[in-house]
Amino acid sequence: MLRRKKKKTTASNVTPFIPEGDFYYTKGVEAFKKRKFDIAIKWIQKAIEDKPHFPLYKCQLSIIYTETGAYHKANQLLTEVLQTGEYIDCYYLAANNYAHLGLLQDAKKYAQMYLDKKPEGDFSNDAAQLLDFIEIEDEEEENFSLEDEDELIVLQETAFYHMEHDEWEKAIPFIEELMENFPEQKLAVHDYALALFYTGRKEEAMHIEEDMLVDYPNNLHSHLNLALFYYETGEADYQTHIDIINNIYPMHEEQKLRIAEVFAKTANYGLAYERYQNISGEQAKRRASYYKWYSITAYQSGNPSKALRLWEEGLKRHPKLSEEEGPWAIKK
Repeated sequence: MLRRKKKKTTASNVTPFIPEGDFYYTKGVEAFKKRKFDIAIKWIQKAIEDKPHFPLYKCQLSIIYTETGAYHKANQLLTEVLQTGEYIDCYYLAANNYAHLGLLQDAKKYAQMYLDKKPEGDFSNDAAQLLDFIEIEDEEEENFSLEDEDELIVLQETAFYHMEHDEWEKAIPFIEELMENFPEQKLAVHDYALALFYTGRKEEAMHIEEDMLVDYPNNLHSHLNLALFYYETGEADYQTHIDIINNIYPMHEEQKLRIAEVFAKTANYGLAYERYQNISGEQAKRRASYYKWYSITAYQSGNPSKALRLWEEGLKRHPKLSEEEGPWAIKK
């Protein structure tokens, strides 16, 4: 039921109507049912502003984002809800979003968590069907021969090595072979665009990512590459992609690292510093670029002592960094 907050009665005996979260939420749901998604998002956001810790509102907004294909935004909201309290439906909603993003192991984890906690819940049939689908996908992957797996790993590691050392010409043949022999490895297309850009084929690289966004408007790696490409070619449109990326908080360390690095390379040091602080684990530390750009970010963010510590640790792990000038010598 909608409520009214009472204030002192005015001389005309009129009690002013002051909307609350429930009112905004109801208006948002009505707009959502009419598929007026932009309006629905605005109403639900106002409901969240009124009751920022009420989980239902954030879950409803995540559903709208899912409906519009903004899966990263949806999962960001669901993660916030799960971190602050137990709202079990969030587990299925997160599983559904991860499935759409192709992150099937994460989808499997959250779908199973939902069923464990609420086996007779409203989404139990949907969660079970999702697990069945993932099981079929897993069976197909099991048929992937060990020989093919070895070839894939060799190609990925070799391409990674050359890219980490800015040997873009050398990386291209291995990335091309990856795309030809393992077309399901979608990330290779974005690596290819990067390699093309840094070997002078900038227009071709930008066209690849622009065309990709037409079919997949929420593709994180396309936004990352275009932010970098447009920034380095002096196009103002790079800020549009920075703004989109800034609303994405992925779970995977590799994606976290890529976002932080693009922020650093586009001189958004405040944003980069925040993201780097949330990265942990050996996956990042095996990259010389992690130490290079994190130390630059720390230095530019007013933390020279931390920049020096990062740089010294990076030199121990990656002696090739000694060929660089250090975080205090910024080229961009």
